[in-house]
Amino acid sequence: MTALRAARDAVRRADLVELRLDHVDRPDIAGALAGRRLPVIVTCRASWEGGRFTGSEEERQRILTEALDAGAEYVDVEAAADFAPQLIARRRGKGMVVSHHDFTPPPHGIEDRYRQLRAMGAEVSKLAVASDTLAGWLPLLGLDDDPELPHVVLAMGSAGLPSRVLAARLRSRWTYAGAAVAPGQITADRLLDEFQFRRAHADTRVYGVVGKPIGHSRSPVMHNAGFAALDLNAVYVPFEAANAEDLVQCARALDVGGISITAPFKVSLMPFVDDVDPVAREVGAINTLVVRDGRWLGYNTDVEGFLAPLRERMTLRGARATVLGAGGAARGVAVALAGGGAAVTISARRGAPARDVAELVGGAVGEFPPPPGSWDLLVNATSAGTARQDVSPMAGAVLDGQLVYDLVYEPADTRLLLDARAAGCATIGGLDMLIAQAERQFELWTGQRPPAGVFRDAALARGTAIPSHTL
Repeated sequence: MTALRAARDAVRRADLVELRLDHVDRPDIAGALAGRRLPVIVTCRASWEGGRFTGSEEERQRILTEALDAGAEYVDVEAAADFAPQLIARRRGKGMVVSHHDFTPPPHGIEDRYRQLRAMGAEVSKLAVASDTLAGWLPLLGLDDDPELPHVVLAMGSAGLPSRVLAARLRSRWTYAGAAVAPGQITADRLLDEFQFRRAHADTRVYGVVGKPIGHSRSPVMHNAGFAALDLNAVYVPFEAANAEDLVQCARALDVGGISITAPFKVSLMPFVDDVDPVAREVGAINTLVVRDGRWLGYNTDVEGFLAPLRERMTLRGARATVLGAGGAARGVAVALAGGGAAVTISARRGAPARDVAELVGGAVGEFPPPPGSWDLLVNATSAGTARQDVSPMAGAVLDGQLVYDLVYEPADTRLLLDARAAGCATIGGLDMLIAQAERQFELWTGQRPPAGVFRDAALARGTAIPSHTL
């Protein structure tokens, strides 16, 4: 109980604190409630519904009844508990949360389960469902909301994260934040700082980034900082989609204003847009969806984003540029370099894709790794060197050109960049490109450039986790 009270009193940014009595060995109701600064929800979740309480139902009923009688602002009881009707009747529903948690995706019968919860007479009905797709939780958007009988609805898992951020859109009385107490839960610092949770209302325009996985993306913290700086009624969330169709269904249901598109959807989403800009058509991939007057427009800001920091560092016309890799990122880089007048060579382990990219821009296919003296500019468009991979695509090779540009942005100093600096090369990291392409996306959506430095500061200051609590 000492640890529970310490965690309770450490909370500084929440409106409510959930006291999980099933996480302590011998719950002490009076001790848990004494001296609290914030209203609380007392929960003693049974193991058969995802909690840790393994005692008898009689003991659990006693604990929750005691919490009610001791003045807890809210007490959460599972709808499936035999004693739930008796507990709800004890205070005529006031302060009672009747809940149902379904941890097995995909969710089924959301509407029927919700009606059953509402019929039990508790002040708040809570429905949490696990979903491994975006479309799986969309029925939560259409549930009735009566101000006299509020609800909390959310989807668990990575695909369900938007439902936590968009609580106002789902008309939830509150949402939950914490250190992964439930699947897909994020910390309050991330919810409040990265996603600007308190600025998101029922009528807030939704934007986001789609990928799989997407939890690592710095795009939300940058775009939300931009919206806040310009006081725009907009929020940006991550969409971890199962496939292109899954994203399309969710985006249409939420009437999004725009989407940033990353791997593996830059090509698969192209058939769903109404028109594609010339750069994206040449690259054969889109990284930006703009919804304008009901039409879906596809753009590629990777090309401009790649060139923006490069123009300040070297002259491309006549330069020998070697691109490592032959995937979607390499295609965009090759188009940008060729458009700037560089002689482009594609260096990749797979010959056929390398030839395809080279033919796209009238370039050449070279050895992998490129030999000494063969390049002025070297661009890493592979994933080698990403977080937790202290490797370089040029391991053991000579770095003797003018500039090395690594598109990897996590970590900021990749092994390739460290080796390049040690060899006397100038370097550019992937964060510069990430920021530049994101600023262009923001302008396409809003018609305004974000204030100078806002995206960079936000990306560099991305928050960290804090103790569990509820908002």
